[in-house]
Amino acid sequence: MHSKPSQDYSSKGNRLQIRIDEEAYHILEKAARYQKGSLSRFVRDASLKEAAKIIHEHENLPLLDQDWSLLMKALSAPPKPNEALQRAYENYIKDSD
Repeated sequence: MHSKPSQDYSSKGNRLQIRIDEEAYHILEKAARYQKGSLSRFVRDASLKEAAKIIHEHENLPLLDQDWSLLMKALSAPPKPNEALQRAYENYIKDSD
């Protein structure tokens, strides 16, 4: 699941500055040259790729076939609320008015 930013950002309006040691700088610069692009573009693209991977890992839940079947069954036929849950819901509705 991807979420869009709530604001409209221009493609060149935001700046990110980082400090890195000289060795890291040269490694990134070399990789950017191999890609035939700028250092800024390389760092941006690599960062976005890693960010997408991390977001995917945190926003997706892999399930085995058996677990998926159990989840679908539970969603298709949820248990009826007990008295305590019903009272909590009623209190919630009353308090939100």
